[in-house]
Amino acid sequence: MNFFQAIFLGLVQALTEYLPVSSSAHIRIIGDLMLGSDPGAAFTAIIQIGTELAVILYFRHDIIRILGAWFGSLFGKEGKDFKSRMGAHNPDTQMGWFIILGTMPILIAGLLFKHAIEGSLRNLWITVTVLVLFGVLLWVVDARSRQVKTMKEMTWKDALIFGIGQMLALIPGVSRSGGTITFGRAMGYTREAAVRVSFLMAIPAVFGAGILEAVSAVKDVATGDAGMFPGWGPTIAAAIVAFVVGYVVIIGFLKFVSTFSYKAFAIYRIGLAVVVALLLITGVLSPLEAVATA
Repeated sequence: MNFFQAIFLGLVQALTEYLPVSSSAHIRIIGDLMLGSDPGAAFTAIIQIGTELAVILYFRHDIIRILGAWFGSLFGKEGKDFKSRMGAHNPDTQMGWFIILGTMPILIAGLLFKHAIEGSLRNLWITVTVLVLFGVLLWVVDARSRQVKTMKEMTWKDALIFGIGQMLALIPGVSRSGGTITFGRAMGYTREAAVRVSFLMAIPAVFGAGILEAVSAVKDVATGDAGMFPGWGPTIAAAIVAFVVGYVVIIGFLKFVSTFSYKAFAIYRIGLAVVVALLLITGVLSPLEAVATA
């Protein structure tokens, strides 16, 4: 992987991470077409941190407010009852607990099914199938669901359902944002509310996982077992591109969904699935990824 290929993959990561089109599927497919193999866990983990830093920067005021309220409810002055500590009288405290609850499904599933997630579920035929399935679901659900609920109306049950939608993103092609947004719209949340919940719930799940993978990746680099890792210069440059472009994409996506439906993303998912299926049939792509060793 050379410098320009690394930058291009960072751009792909930024353009697809927040949209309901599956960034993992794009990195997997484009990596195979451009490099002939998986770009590598080290490189992928580090550029994902770039996109998550963009989320943290954009939602910094919300994050600071939520964390302040949540920690205040736990370590504030004595005498608070249980309901108050769980956010009964403070929406920000409650949102903190909702994010924790919504993170649990993907954390538990990730630990229980780690082998399948890293192996059999990465078959591109599975990716093609879920690209179509969740594309159709997103299209139908978005068109038929009401837009009545805001983040202030979220319940514990809703937070868990959002979390289940995020959990399904462990299957490449589902899309983390696509899963949470689809489930959110099915519950009647406005498009903008569903997107904001998706972004906030992604922070502990994706950023935390990215940090752990990056630490492991650094060890692999040190031992020379990092596959297609292009070196720190190209990798950091790609992460910076992912951060800067990702921040712009967040702004644009939030403006887009406040006016338009998700129909365009659903059509794109289906179109991408058709293209990948044709590439698989013609032998251009292999269903199971090859991992380069040099």
